[in-house]
Amino acid sequence: MAELASLVQRLEVAVGRLEAVSGSGGAGGAAPGTGAVSAFVEAFDALISGPVAEYMSLSQKIGGDVLKHADMMKQAFSCQRQLLVTASCSQKPSDATLTSLLAPVSKVIQQVQAFREQNRSSPLFNHLSAVSESVSALGWVAMAPKPGPFVKEMQDAAMFYTNRVLKDYKEKDKTHVDWVKAYLAIWTELQTYIKQHHTTGLVWSKSGPVASASGAPSAPSGGAAPPPPPGPPPPPADLNQSAGGDSAATSRSALFASLNKGADITKGLKHVSDSQKTHKNPNLRSQAGPVHSSPKPFTAPRPTASAAPARTLPPVLELDGKKWRVENQEGAQGLVISETELKQVVYAYKCNNSTLQVKGKINSITLDNCKKLGLVFDDVVGIVEVINCKDVKVQVMGKVPTISINKTDGCHVYLSKDSLSCEIVSAKSSEMNVLVPGKDGDFTEIPVPEQFKTVWDGKKLVTTATEIAG
Repeated sequence: MAELASLVQRLEVAVGRLEAVSGSGGAGGAAPGTGAVSAFVEAFDALISGPVAEYMSLSQKIGGDVLKHADMMKQAFSCQRQLLVTASCSQKPSDATLTSLLAPVSKVIQQVQAFREQNRSSPLFNHLSAVSESVSALGWVAMAPKPGPFVKEMQDAAMFYTNRVLKDYKEKDKTHVDWVKAYLAIWTELQTYIKQHHTTGLVWSKSGPVASASGAPSAPSGGAAPPPPPGPPPPPADLNQSAGGDSAATSRSALFASLNKGADITKGLKHVSDSQKTHKNPNLRSQAGPVHSSPKPFTAPRPTASAAPARTLPPVLELDGKKWRVENQEGAQGLVISETELKQVVYAYKCNNSTLQVKGKINSITLDNCKKLGLVFDDVVGIVEVINCKDVKVQVMGKVPTISINKTDGCHVYLSKDSLSCEIVSAKSSEMNVLVPGKDGDFTEIPVPEQFKTVWDGKKLVTTATEIAG
């Protein structure tokens, strides 16, 4: 079944190439009218028929939201291929036209990210997050002069969620493990592709017509002759002749007569007192009229999109299967989850200026995109994760083996005497402090290092935390 799906994907790519050649009259090729695509378009087709096709095949096996997401990704790569075809036979257009050409890819990227936000309760949420966090890599076509490192950065953003997929399915279902490998291979191959064909940015044709907003070259098809070269420049203007006749000559004579006065030319200027100077009299600044600048070239007005009002989602505190969902809480003090079981997890999302207490022993707790949230819990047998948060406080009353802090600015962790052996793993975070209890009950605050030094010892890299002097 997997081989059949792979063959279908390759067939669709071949059909797309044939349609592009026949629909544009050969414009998708290296030379208009030849019917052959350029080398970098062929290389991109190999990327689609290879890692992308494998990713689609495995997504079909998993099905559900992953398959829906994969269909969007397939559309995104199709839109990017069309842009590459345009670039292969057209010269680089103006910035405004380029924005229009990039719009289809940008629209699909937004759809992929929106799908993840709309399906946060999906059991495949980690899969959706991995794709959503890295799909922006397709924006490499607008990145110069280093599109390759940009793709690498987006791939690294997906690693956090792909590692969670591997952790959840490594011993359960090999299909999900293969899915992770295939998806990451897309961005790895894309980096290689960019390095070979678009090292410093998207390459445009140097001989074709300028690309139009429709994505198709505006040059006539066939072997039409090129337009004639422009005529010679006009002769320099004769200062002795003017369109204004005698009046213009009189004005010039008056101008030269004034310049010949020398120092006497300033006798007609009016003295300005301090009370009339705007830089010494602040009251005049508010009364001053508009400053007239020189005429500017006409530019077409850009349509201003009306700012959509921010949607306020209803607060949620409910048990959904084995997951406690705590979402969209604003200023909610005293939230309590008391009826817990060992197999249950707690997921808090977009909770601001609130406090949450979790009683009993549960599997795990996740804080996602929360601000100024206080969390107090008894016992966790798995992990407590803090992701994309700001100014949060976490207090352990019992035991917890691991606390993970990622992409968070401001996190205070209060440990109990029973949880002093807890492992704290942090990445891309700042302002982290761990408070350790003393014998008298007072807490000692210890900052988590944010700056590191790495040296080569002859065999391997050795990284140690550094202290900033001062």
